[in-house]
Amino acid sequence: MSNRLKGTLFMILSALAMALMGASVKLTGGDIPTFEKIFFRNIIGVILIFFTSNRNNLHILGTSNKGRVIMIIRSAVGLIGAFLYFYCINYMYLADSALLNKLSPFFVTLFAILFLKEKLEKHHIPILIAVLVGAILVIKPKFSSEVIPAIICFISAAFAGGAYTIVRFLKDYETPETIVFWFSAFSSLMMVPFMFISGFVVPTSTELLYLILTGVFAAIAQVALSYSYKYALASEVSVYQYLSIIFSALIGFGIWGEIPDIYSLLGIILIIGCAIVNYYISNKK
Repeated sequence: MSNRLKGTLFMILSALAMALMGASVKLTGGDIPTFEKIFFRNIIGVILIFFTSNRNNLHILGTSNKGRVIMIIRSAVGLIGAFLYFYCINYMYLADSALLNKLSPFFVTLFAILFLKEKLEKHHIPILIAVLVGAILVIKPKFSSEVIPAIICFISAAFAGGAYTIVRFLKDYETPETIVFWFSAFSSLMMVPFMFISGFVVPTSTELLYLILTGVFAAIAQVALSYSYKYALASEVSVYQYLSIIFSALIGFGIWGEIPDIYSLLGIILIIGCAIVNYYISNKK
């Protein structure tokens, strides 16, 4: 099996796991505070990676001081993005929130140009403009509180893009499991004081099940994503992240009967189309 095929399969697995994670968060309901949801999302990953690392002799504490410092920065940026995304999931259709969050690859492109000094190709400019138009179709800006969750979800994609850009930088320093472990451990520790300040809510057995599933699917998604970028170039596999939108739409329709309106559908088609065009142009180059 070629590295490119491995990267593709890992990205598809990551997309499916992300869609299932979003559904688990939504199924948990609004009675559980966002701080608790994020804590469970990450503490499960810490436990899973800790036990598998002992078995596979992985250096989850890191191999260099520079890598550790960068992982802390990556963890902080990723945590903000995750918090914003978890907030908007409860107030939007699952497919719409997944779409806006999946603007992150385009932010990766933008940040890579600005901070990693990657070259700005001619096709990037019209694609980024088209993506912005697609996002506007989904957000449907208007002067009301209804648009706030969509704007927050858009901002969460920017933070996620920043986190993934740092992951691309870290690939030469640390293993995927180490990067995910640091992010999960950092996020779990940061959530503890906020959970008790806001008032810890004891979950019911059903809520606890969905919280555990959130953590399991999140860990699978993060590790699979990191391995995908390890085996293949981002330009080769990032397009497959958009399968999570399709997975989320199917799950949203199957569980909640969610049907996106015509503007959201046009935005979805436009953004996925831009991702496919960018993928093929990048591969051709």
